[in-house]
Amino acid sequence: MLGRTGEAKGATGVAAGIDAPGRLVELLDRQAYLADEGLATAAFLALRMGRPLFLEGEAGVGKTELAKALAALLEAPLIRLQCYEGLDAAQALYDWDFARQLLHLKAAEAAGITDVGRLEGEIYDRRFLIARPLLKALETGPSVLLVDEIDRADDEFEAFLLEVLSDYTISIPELGTVRAATPPVVVVTSNRTREVHDALKRRCLYHWLEHPDFDREVAILLRRLPDCTETLAAQVARAAARLRGAGLVKPPGVAETLDWAEALLTLGAKELDPDRAAATLGAALKYREDVESVLSRGLLRHE
Repeated sequence: MLGRTGEAKGATGVAAGIDAPGRLVELLDRQAYLADEGLATAAFLALRMGRPLFLEGEAGVGKTELAKALAALLEAPLIRLQCYEGLDAAQALYDWDFARQLLHLKAAEAAGITDVGRLEGEIYDRRFLIARPLLKALETGPSVLLVDEIDRADDEFEAFLLEVLSDYTISIPELGTVRAATPPVVVVTSNRTREVHDALKRRCLYHWLEHPDFDREVAILLRRLPDCTETLAAQVARAAARLRGAGLVKPPGVAETLDWAEALLTLGAKELDPDRAAATLGAALKYREDVESVLSRGLLRHE
């Protein structure tokens, strides 16, 4: 793949069997991911148009899980780049394995090889290159590239990512150009801890994920937790919705609702009574202030 000069194929070939958003809903359902029409349409268009999908919304609403479900249904590896403050191009793209290069030089010295040009060519061989997520995604076709929580990265990395996603190529000075034969399916997520620049959003198809409505959340609980009763699922979903409207620092997302229901099931609960709800509240809420607020206001005692 190094040094390819031909045009990269679009991502549509990966999803050739998906002919409508409704079909994608069915396939995601088989992966235990229940997508609504809006999300399924955005994902379908991203697949067919070969465009990155930018998902924004509060933590725990299913952004990362969608990328996992897409990878599973496309039978493609999921390559995840977890963003954080200070992330730079080298950490996301590639690095040289200096330890192995040094061992190679020592072995060459022991063998009496002194040709500097030959040694320099050998130590910058592809076998000494460590592929980080972005390079790995370009070299793996097809694949699903998850750029998770881009809002945690710096502006400089955002600009670099935009450049990579514009033509799915990177340049390695010692080796040449890497061009994706089949561009990865790209899912970029943001929890909106800061605004992401318009330039990156314009490159992508955009969708805002809301918390699911009551019926969908109950369906998610029943699908992901087979031992959960409809009564418990409904009570947990109703309680989670109540907490989301309580002005908490970090209201529970779907991930926390699932954890909460699972914790209750682990304790053998068939219904959500106030005592067990309070005892397991740490599965749904992650801030002391939120827990104290919920308990002091008696929010777990409402039906």
